[in-house]
Amino acid sequence: MGWKLDPDLRAFYLHCNGARLFEPPPLSPFRILPLSEIERGRAAIFGDDDDQWGPASIYAICDVQDGDYVMVDVSQQVDGRYPLMDGWKEAWRNKEYTWPLASSFSEFLAEALRSNGRQFWLDQHEK
Repeated sequence: MGWKLDPDLRAFYLHCNGARLFEPPPLSPFRILPLSEIERGRAAIFGDDDDQWGPASIYAICDVQDGDYVMVDVSQQVDGRYPLMDGWKEAWRNKEYTWPLASSFSEFLAEALRSNGRQFWLDQHEK
């Protein structure tokens, strides 16, 4: 993939190669992508892996429906983990709408499982 999985992502992918949370396919609100489907966020959203569509260091790792994704930024680590962010296609390149979701994949997964299928990070920004 061109980058090294952090410990959280590595543990997840050693256990399973992707996952669908909650409703059965194709309606799963969280589809953690298998390794073979992980691609740069700009390619996932715009279908074009070009710098005009965003940074090369951000990868889509979870499809949350309607062309939106949860992204991991591999250019930075916090305590050895990659932070995750919202990949909302309508505002992808606008920093005001590219919200941090979790400081690690483990934190994201725990919140996603508690969410009952809701995009939990949106509640934080509606207040």
